[in-house]
Amino acid sequence: MAIYPDNDASVAELADLFHLLGDPTRLRIVLACLERPIAVSDIAGSLQLSSSLVSHHLRLLRGARIVKSERQGKQVFYSTADAHISGVLRDMLEHIAEPSNGNEQ
Repeated sequence: MAIYPDNDASVAELADLFHLLGDPTRLRIVLACLERPIAVSDIAGSLQLSSSLVSHHLRLLRGARIVKSERQGKQVFYSTADAHISGVLRDMLEHIAEPSNGNEQ
């Protein structure tokens, strides 16, 4: 059974999610959270970004339920919010890794 948005509000919410993920910096941040929970400072270091910029993007992503946070002592660790987000990203990564079959127009 296929699931399609049944109203304009659902379409708008889906467009907002794709808009958030359409920003290369935010997408890199989410991809950094795919494999395991990761601290803001580790994301910033691996992506060569400031912690404040990473935190700003993470607030937006958390608000859209793309990532979730968990405090452990003084640090906050982020991971993808659920299997749906992880699955979509993994599927899209597999899609772009596939060789072209020459049928594109």
